Amino acid sequence: MMENSAQKKLTLKEKISYGLGDVGNGFMFDMGQIYLLKFYTDILGISAYWGGLVFLVSKIFDAFADSSVGAFVDKRKVGKRGKFRPFILFGSIPLAIMTVISFMAPDFSDTGKIVFAFITYMAFGLSYSIVNIPYGSLAASMTQDSVDRASLGSFRAIGSQFAMLISGMVVIPIVLYFPDQKLGYTVGIGSMALIGVIFHYICYRNTNENVIRVPKKEEEKLPMSKLFKLLLSNRPLIALCFVCLFMVAGSNLRTAVQLYYLQYNLGNPGLMSLLSFTSIGIAVIGSFFIPALVKRLGKKKTFIIGLFIGIAADVANFVLPANVPTFLILLTIGSLGLSFALGLPWVMVADAVDYHEWKTGQRTEGIVYSSYSFFRKLAQALAGFIPGVALGLIGYVPNAEQTAGALLGIKGLMFLVPAGLNLIAAVILIVLYNLTEDFYKKIVDELKDKQKVNDSLKSA
Repeated sequence: MMENSAQKKLTLKEKISYGLGDVGNGFMFDMGQIYLLKFYTDILGISAYWGGLVFLVSKIFDAFADSSVGAFVDKRKVGKRGKFRPFILFGSIPLAIMTVISFMAPDFSDTGKIVFAFITYMAFGLSYSIVNIPYGSLAASMTQDSVDRASLGSFRAIGSQFAMLISGMVVIPIVLYFPDQKLGYTVGIGSMALIGVIFHYICYRNTNENVIRVPKKEEEKLPMSKLFKLLLSNRPLIALCFVCLFMVAGSNLRTAVQLYYLQYNLGNPGLMSLLSFTSIGIAVIGSFFIPALVKRLGKKKTFIIGLFIGIAADVANFVLPANVPTFLILLTIGSLGLSFALGLPWVMVADAVDYHEWKTGQRTEGIVYSSYSFFRKLAQALAGFIPGVALGLIGYVPNAEQTAGALLGIKGLMFLVPAGLNLIAAVILIVLYNLTEDFYKKIVDELKDKQKVNDSLKSA
């Protein structure tokens, strides 16, 4: 059955608590994204090549782990703590443990260290999936109100950016405080993981699952293969998956090459701190505007406008001569627009859950969310592997004066390629994504009417 509280307005406390869940996620996930490669090369003692390969293979493994976790969560019966919240509560502890273990440097042989890195980071990825897939699925079960869902996406985006900001500012000073950097990493990463567990608990404690549908017995017997096949009829989800593939790949590609652009094209690698602070600050500010824009324009239009603002800023940055003031101004404009786009997919995936139930009769939050997450992980894997190949193709030479062709190539990787990928994402969204606000309202109304009929038949 579906509870009557599905349309109740969420409190500010619930929205903030949900956003804090992504702070908890970030305090563990961001450790690997920001620091692990440097830890591998400088502390564990493996080559950058093997470190990069660990990331590539582990991300692909994570993508498949997400799908398996999503299917498992959907098969699980609703308990007294809910369907998704128990994973956030109990899964955060092994996740924290694996975060710390990933940053250990045992005295193994060179081969042993590489094997250790593969095993620990893949185990971390599985632990993260067990928490993150239910966390992402939770939004669809908290409310079906369109504006409230946009607010949840906004608070999640703010939480993610806040975690990235704190992670970037706090860990290295803690590491450098200790003469033994191995101990410094243990203390620094361990502190972040512990705080992450606390934020996960706050998320669990202060959120509720209001959209609860108890499946019929015949639905419970459907094999996972059948459930995954049903996803092919979910047009909004398929569109979002491919939008995500191109958009996230563009964003991560830019992140991977931005230090090269600052050092060689602008001659000012010291801008990295200002760049990070500005980008994250603008993203947080932009996230606050998402609910108001969604209320006025709808999710799809807000998403498209955000992408085109980012595209226009990137094209202008590529065409205009490279200089710091122009770069920072256009980056600020582009970051503001992309903050709308990057904050909305989580909300729209929740809508795709309702579409999936309306279309197939199956409410499968975990499988729907994990399918979207699969494409995000695939994009992260590709974006982490492609820059090294691209830099070689454009003639980049480390720690040397670059040729004009190499400088143009770096500039293209920084601006033109992400703009092109975002343009593809925008076209897919315009052409394939058919879940307008009016259509979604119709879906919710029909689901409610169908549930009323089922409830009346049961009580008859």
